[in-house]
Amino acid sequence: MKFEKLFTPGKIGNVEIRNRIVMVPMGTDVAEPDGKVGQRWIDYYDARTKDGVGLIITGIVRVNETNGVGLPFQVSMARDENIESLRKGIEKIHENGAKIFVQLHHAGRQNVVLLQTIWGLMEMPAKFIPHYWDFVIPLSRALMTRAFPLLETNPFLLKYQKYFFARAVSASNVPLDPTRSGNLPSRARALTIPQIHKLQKQFIDAAVRVQKAGADGVELHGSHGYLIQQFFSPHTNRRTDRYGGSLENRMRFILEIIEGIQKECGRDFPISVRLTVDEFYSAIGEPGKGLQMDEGIEIAKRLEKAGVAVLDLSCGGYETPNQTVEPMSKPEGWRAYFVKAVKEAVNIPVIAVGVIRNPEFAEKLLEDGVQDFIGLGRPLLADPEWAKKAKEGRPEDIQRCIGCLACFQKLVENGFYMEPTECALNPRCCREIEYKNIPKDGKGRRVVVIGAGPSGLTAARELADREFDVVVLEKEACSGGQLNAANKPPHKEKMDWAINDLTHRAEAAGAKILYNQGVTEQTLKDYAPYAVVVATGGKPGVPKSIPGADKDTVMTGADAMMQELKLTGKNVVVVGSGLTGLETAEYFMAQDNQVTIVEMLDKIGPGVYRLLYNDLYPKLCENGVQFLTSSKLTGIGDGEVVVENRFGEKVRPKADYVFFATGVRSQNELVDVAKKVCSNVCAVGDADKVGTILGATKSAFRTVAEIH
Repeated sequence: MKFEKLFTPGKIGNVEIRNRIVMVPMGTDVAEPDGKVGQRWIDYYDARTKDGVGLIITGIVRVNETNGVGLPFQVSMARDENIESLRKGIEKIHENGAKIFVQLHHAGRQNVVLLQTIWGLMEMPAKFIPHYWDFVIPLSRALMTRAFPLLETNPFLLKYQKYFFARAVSASNVPLDPTRSGNLPSRARALTIPQIHKLQKQFIDAAVRVQKAGADGVELHGSHGYLIQQFFSPHTNRRTDRYGGSLENRMRFILEIIEGIQKECGRDFPISVRLTVDEFYSAIGEPGKGLQMDEGIEIAKRLEKAGVAVLDLSCGGYETPNQTVEPMSKPEGWRAYFVKAVKEAVNIPVIAVGVIRNPEFAEKLLEDGVQDFIGLGRPLLADPEWAKKAKEGRPEDIQRCIGCLACFQKLVENGFYMEPTECALNPRCCREIEYKNIPKDGKGRRVVVIGAGPSGLTAARELADREFDVVVLEKEACSGGQLNAANKPPHKEKMDWAINDLTHRAEAAGAKILYNQGVTEQTLKDYAPYAVVVATGGKPGVPKSIPGADKDTVMTGADAMMQELKLTGKNVVVVGSGLTGLETAEYFMAQDNQVTIVEMLDKIGPGVYRLLYNDLYPKLCENGVQFLTSSKLTGIGDGEVVVENRFGEKVRPKADYVFFATGVRSQNELVDVAKKVCSNVCAVGDADKVGTILGATKSAFRTVAEIH
């Protein structure tokens, strides 16, 4: 299969790009703690440019150290001494045949000043103490493991946390809504005119450093609610001076930066702008607010007139995060309508993302003239060889991103513990430096993997890659494990990609998967394994202590979805409102049933990642799902259940069916069976510790790496 458009060279300004695939900016925390580029950063981009993407646009690079830190492990171009390290990284990318633009960024009111203050204090001794970071990073991880939960639970810190943000700056003093963004509250102070000029100069000086380091161009981050967008947007820019009011004034901040870069770097040095075309406040029930599409298109036209070489289109911001970082429910290419509208309004190239996961779909976007370059972000976390595999005509080998959002959740969580982000389907993501030299030491020795869920398939692939003789025994008629329940709610079809891709890659590596295979001690003896990997997953359960729990109309939500149970016009009670509970409710809601959720805690969705909650909860509310919080199910009768709240009051909602989503326990009974046959036995995934897809694949990857 050939993708002619995708692999046709293109030009941005005077820079020729070898293909139409652009790795767009993503925060990953792969830089060094002092803001320099190190081997982790180099290996991360090396994996994606080696016979791969045509252009890298780096993740956010800060332009100052006082109020512009966006991530703890973020490249800084605020200092001359960082130029040389960036040069080394750029040389590697050029050696691989790719080009690189460096994205300059300032978070404005979205700045995590508390984190920046802590980081600034930590950095100070580094200049005087040899090997400072070698012992400070492990110590910081240990401290933050204990300290970070306090930020969310300590009454004193919750009361006074707003004062941690006194140094955040913006176009105007418009606070960030934490209920929308999931961030701590921010108090942004409006920049004075002299402060604006100082910041503009910092952007310009950073661009000069980028050019000195050998980059092919620079990008200004004017999207996702960061500082430049805060000047663009009438919602965050309430100024009455020459930097506010009319669109001409609101654009003045960036236009003066562009003019300054052109003066210092020359007009042949390409400038890209990442532009939010629409802030999409309409998506959260606030139509008419903020930057909207018509004005976004006008901004694009004026940026072209100012000499910008390319537009990198996006949308949304921190208060509309589900438009910026789409969950699984968003269809492939949903942004195409506004991307094409911008392309038709300008004569410079347009780059855009938009849940583009398959090379076939990317090719069609180019054929239809929707955009000039295909922007890939998360797909290159899931599979850094996306472009290479497409070029070689083997798209079936690509591990597709499913939009589970684990990477964004882990970017925030891991950042506080001084670790880079992770990908649910690619355990090597951002850890290429640790895992680039795994030996092929299997020597044909037999390994039996029990179970073909995410952890079993990951283990099988990794072991087969190392030239072990791998046999996977799966008791069901198909692979995927609990993913065969997770793919049943509405708009969760991308879970099938995970099942298919994990299965295909295990088999392509040489693993043999046998279905409908129960495992006994004798079964294992017959295979005479060198090692056994138990990947039997977890099992959701129904608490038998509740009267009536043994009825035929009572089961777990996961089992109901696995069986594709169909109901219409019934009263359905779902017990538990974690992610499985919310998805169970959505599954039966979509079949036109009346659904009630019972939750023991005082809030719906405990532990559910904010963006997934934002996606599910409004749909449930709009479709009449009832919520009983601070309540527990105490009995199940005929056509009703008994629910008791924390005050001891009882209600009896109607219930034709009851589905539990109250937890999963590990199924690891076969560990002891395997140990009777083989001394080299390990459990992975939910069989070891119940968790997420990411936890399952990471557990399998790291555990089987110890098999030698």
